Amino acid sequence: MKRLASFCAAALVLGYAGTLHAAGGDPAAGKDKTRMCAGCHGIAGYRAAFPEVYSVPKLGGQHAAYIVKALQAYKSGERRNATMKAIAADLSDKDMADLAAYYATGSTRSAGK
Repeated sequence: MKRLASFCAAALVLGYAGTLHAAGGDPAAGKDKTRMCAGCHGIAGYRAAFPEVYSVPKLGGQHAAYIVKALQAYKSGERRNATMKAIAADLSDKDMADLAAYYATGSTRSAGK
């Protein structure tokens, strides 16, 4: 039991440290990586129709750690959306951290605009 508690505590610390590191991305580098996001997330009030009709969430102003966790979940398949899974599959941990840092600044403009 003591061993399990130690393992759980270590996992929590490592997970938290990983989130802190990931959330410490470079906003300027993130801005340069937003082209893939702007097609859906850069359009106010945009609603996607595949695989079902849903409103695309606003990214600007979200917490960086939340964005990183969401992208990781799409990449692993924990969150399901075919488009986001395909996009997240090509993102490195640094890409995720940089994008999250950029959107956490509150900006919604992409480098292409």
